[in-house]
Amino acid sequence: MAMTETSTVTSKSMVNIPASIRKKYGIHKGDKLAFVETDHGLTIMRIPLLTEIYGSGVYERHKIIQAIRELEAEHRGEAQE
Repeated sequence: MAMTETSTVTSKSMVNIPASIRKKYGIHKGDKLAFVETDHGLTIMRIPLLTEIYGSGVYERHKIIQAIRELEAEHRGEAQE
């Protein structure tokens, strides 16, 4: 069953993630989230730490690390705008 929770955007564009969502998806302080626009709306995804995915794609490790670095660089670029 899908969970429905609400949150309010603050004057500084910040949003609190409800505790039930954080617990269900293992979101902790310092975690990075990706905001993905789709045809059906906005999807928020937790970006796993490198230590969590290490070994899961041993043959594609360099591609995974490069993709994460590109996402982080994109995030830093957007933050500077």
